[in-house]
Amino acid sequence: MQEHKSEIARLRERIELEYQAAQRGLTGYACVSQHEFITARMENMSQCHEELKALVGPQEAIRMLAETLEKL
Repeated sequence: MQEHKSEIARLRERIELEYQAAQRGLTGYACVSQHEFITARMENMSQCHEELKALVGPQEAIRMLAETLEKL
C-alpha cells in the first residue's frame, strides 16, 4: 500500500514539474521552439495522468490532476 502511495505522489510531483516547465517555456529561452517545448511538457503530463488512472481510476485521477494544477 505504501508503494502505491509513493507512486501516486511521484506522479503528482511530476505533473506539477511538467506544468511549471511549460509555463516557463512561455517566457524563457529555449533551443527548440516554444511550441515544441510546451507540447512535450503537456504530453508528459498526459502520460502521468494515464498512469494515475491505472492506479486510482479515471475519476480520482482527474480530481488529483485538477487539485495538483489548482495549487500552482
